[in-house]
Amino acid sequence: GMMGGSNEEGPVVKDLERLDLNGHVSDGDVSEVVELREGARVRYEEDAPVRIGAESAPALGHAESEAIKRRTRSLNAPSPIQQFGPCGRIMKNSAMVMTIQDPASQRLTWYKPPLTVLVIKKVRDAMVIPPFIQLVKWFINHKRMVVFVEGAIMDDPVLTRNPEFGHIQEKLMTFDEKKDDLTDKIDFVVCLGGDGTLLYASSLFQQSVPPIMAFHLGSLGFLTPFKFEDFESQVTHVLEGHAALTLRSRLRCILMKKEEEETSAKPNTNQLVLNEVVIDRGPSPYLSNIDLYLDGKLITSVQGDGLIVSTPTGSTAYAVAAGASMIHPSVPAVMVTPICPHSLSFRPIVVPAGVELKISVSPDSRNTAWVSFDGRMRQELCHGDSLRVTTSIYPIPSISAQDQITDWFDSLAECLHWNARKKQRTLDELSDLSSDPYDEIKNES
Repeated sequence: GMMGGSNEEGPVVKDLERLDLNGHVSDGDVSEVVELREGARVRYEEDAPVRIGAESAPALGHAESEAIKRRTRSLNAPSPIQQFGPCGRIMKNSAMVMTIQDPASQRLTWYKPPLTVLVIKKVRDAMVIPPFIQLVKWFINHKRMVVFVEGAIMDDPVLTRNPEFGHIQEKLMTFDEKKDDLTDKIDFVVCLGGDGTLLYASSLFQQSVPPIMAFHLGSLGFLTPFKFEDFESQVTHVLEGHAALTLRSRLRCILMKKEEEETSAKPNTNQLVLNEVVIDRGPSPYLSNIDLYLDGKLITSVQGDGLIVSTPTGSTAYAVAAGASMIHPSVPAVMVTPICPHSLSFRPIVVPAGVELKISVSPDSRNTAWVSFDGRMRQELCHGDSLRVTTSIYPIPSISAQDQITDWFDSLAECLHWNARKKQRTLDELSDLSSDPYDEIKNES
């Protein structure tokens, strides 16, 4: 079963019902494990998955299986059904046949042409205003789409005083982040500006997320692969359904206050994060002591400045600065990275995406801890409170500019200058190596 508040349930289409928390898929084809909400205009198409391992054996009658048991008692006896080795097998059903996803097979397919688009722009940056107006006008006039924007941008005098904006202002649909629920209203999202715009878009959709196309206006970002220059042809291309997708997993984080646990109240904090949830010592001068449980078992107690629980998307953010590996966003995993641990042998770890983590302040800790979600909603984690973290069934379908792999390595090169260095000269480029470099010194003496 899936942990989580009422948010996580809902009209999730077919295959998700078969995916339990341990990542096992029950019987049936696994070609579309991720599906959007019902009535959505999009689906993720998979080409034929690569199958590994033998197809499952037919179910056997009792007598047959007894006969096989007798025959396979000796290690080398012939077994009529090929399994993993002479005696070993995992399970009868086909769910254990592993499906390996070819990243190139995740493509965008629209069921119906998208009608509504949400445009999110970076705040407090005058540079994004001309491209924002240009893009919104184009969606309204050329694509005849309904454009949604945040109500808050109407308070920006730089935007509202722009004469170009006057023509389109009354045609825009606005929403209020605190009151309005965008679930099921939006078919497509466009982000303009830095990686933060995509994190913000993620926070607006606490369930299913429409496909997101993100543009950088300055330098390339990890999450914003598109150049704005020829946006018309690029957006048209995507609206026609020609696009590779990266499904970026998110973490469902539920903070149970001690009082809520005791009264079985609905937890107040239930967040989806795209980068990471951070538990740290806050303003206290003492090290924090944080207990970490995996699937209900106490794994270790973290003594240090804190702990980062991140998605693969977040692996190139705070986690990498704290010593974690960089993991491609398509890898199903949860990363656990200590922040300045007291024990030098506490290496960062990666656990399967199906596990549930529970984090609490150790009973003997001198101080409390503080927790924040993608850098927002910072609050205290007191003794007796617990934070539960699982991989959500609602990923972010981010649209690739080229493809999953190229985009990621380009972003590593551009944003982190990954493995950039001066090339060593080749042997022939070096001066004449045949002579003895000490000759001159010998001659002088």
